Amino acid sequence: MTNNVNNSEEILPGVPSEGLSVLHLFYHLDKNVNRGFVLKALNDITNDGYQVVTAAILGHKADIAIMVLGPDLVRLRQLQSELAVAELKISDSYLSITEVSEYAKNLTPERRNPRLYPKLPPAGKRAFCFYPMSKKRDVGANWYTQNYQDRESMMAEHGVSGRKFSGRVLQLITGSTGLDAFEWGVTLFAQRIDDIKDVVYTLRFDQASAIYAEFGPFYVGVVDEPKVLLELS
Repeated sequence: MTNNVNNSEEILPGVPSEGLSVLHLFYHLDKNVNRGFVLKALNDITNDGYQVVTAAILGHKADIAIMVLGPDLVRLRQLQSELAVAELKISDSYLSITEVSEYAKNLTPERRNPRLYPKLPPAGKRAFCFYPMSKKRDVGANWYTQNYQDRESMMAEHGVSGRKFSGRVLQLITGSTGLDAFEWGVTLFAQRIDDIKDVVYTLRFDQASAIYAEFGPFYVGVVDEPKVLLELS
């Protein structure tokens, strides 16, 4: 039997063919947290070339968010285990990968690469928001029964609205179809908290959102250093 598998390059199942794996972890803090373990785990994965963003979260859903971006899910899972040993209490999580939308295939490399390989957190934008979303499959409002040209037109309108917030808000949309409960994760970094409110409000009037969008829970807070956040407990 002929073996058609090319063994010249190892295939790693936890590494995307392009882009980065993205794991959002949301935790509650208490007095039992081993701060030294947490700081060491985050420092180690940063030294391995992964990006770590930490934020203080407002409200009852979580106390802190830890967002990690890097190539391999195996390394992300190792971090998750290390944080559990440190007595951080998980309240929610979300798995996705960076991607370029099918409606933006013709982007130049200069615009394409920041979507696949973002550099986070952006300077001067400490207001933080994460939420998952999907497109509806309801009777009379099924995104996936619309033809490509109509979907492309609606997403172009959506893009025009988003670009009005250039400089105020950085938006990272990551794909999670088949990976988590929704189809995309949306992470926003903004100069001020009301920038987040304004951009989400504005984009909801676009047809792609007003008719076809479903939203999950919103996590909102402020980006800060891990050492500072761990003192919140």
